[in-house]
Amino acid sequence: MKKSINYWACPGGGDGSKSISEFLHEAKAAGFEAVELCCGESGELSLDSTEAAVRAIADQARETGIDIASVASGLLWKYSLTSADASVRERAIGIVRKGLEVAAWARTDALLVVPGVVASGLASEAVQYDLAYERSLAAMKDLAPLAEELKVHIAIENVWNGFLLSPMEMAEFVDRTGSDYVGVYFDVGNVLNTGRPEHWIRILGDRIRRIHVKDFKVSVGNLGGFVDLLSGDVNWPEVMNALREIGYDGPLTAEVFPYKYHPEVLIKNTSAAMDAIMGRT
Repeated sequence: MKKSINYWACPGGGDGSKSISEFLHEAKAAGFEAVELCCGESGELSLDSTEAAVRAIADQARETGIDIASVASGLLWKYSLTSADASVRERAIGIVRKGLEVAAWARTDALLVVPGVVASGLASEAVQYDLAYERSLAAMKDLAPLAEELKVHIAIENVWNGFLLSPMEMAEFVDRTGSDYVGVYFDVGNVLNTGRPEHWIRILGDRIRRIHVKDFKVSVGNLGGFVDLLSGDVNWPEVMNALREIGYDGPLTAEVFPYKYHPEVLIKNTSAAMDAIMGRT
C-alpha cells in the first residue's frame, strides 16, 4: 500500500493559493508516495482544465517522484446526482464526465464520486430515499461506459449524505450498476458514527477501489469529532488486518484538513501517524 494525502491537507490547498507544484514537493518531503488531486469549478485544476494542462501536472508529479493516487472533488455536494432538479442532475453528470477525463489525463485510474444526497447539512435539499436511489443508480449506469472506455474507476464514497447507510446496501448498489468500473471509495472515519470500518471492508471486499483514512471520536458524534489520526476511536490494527484479508494493495489517502495555527505541521504529523498505522515504524 502506498502512503498518500489529499491536496486539501496542504495549507492553502483548499482555496487554491498553494500551487499543486508546491503541494507535490511538500508531500514528497514529508514522506508521502502519492497524492490525491482535487478538481474545482475554477483554479489550477478545474472543470475548465485542458488535457495539456492536466498532463503537465502529471509530468510534474513524475519529476517530483510522487504518484497521483486519485482525483477528488467537492462539487457533487453543490450539484447532486440525485437532485429533484433535472438541470442540476445534468450538471452533476457533466462534472463526473469531466472528472473521469481529468483522472485519465492525470494518469490515475480512480475518481472519487459522491453518489447523491438524501439529507445532509452540506446539501441544499433533502431527497426521498427511493428517488435518490433510482436517480443515482441511473447516473452510474449512464456514466459507466465512459469510465470503462477511459479505464478510470468511479469510486463511490461513503459520506454523511443519509444514503447507502450499510455495507450490504452499498455492495448491492455497486453490483446493480453492472460495471467493474463502478466501485467504492471507502472512508474509514466517515463510517465510525454508525458502524465499524473493519466490518464494511470485509463485506465490500474487492469492490473497494480506494481508501480514505481519517479518525473520529464517537463521543462527539458530529463534524467536530474528526480528529488527528490515532487520536480517535478507529481500531487501526483491525482496519489494516481487514484490508490485508481482502487483498487491498492500493493507496491509503489521508483526508485531513489544516490546523488553525501552524497548519504546516499537519502534513508531517499525518505522515508519522500513517507510518505507525501501516507498520512502518
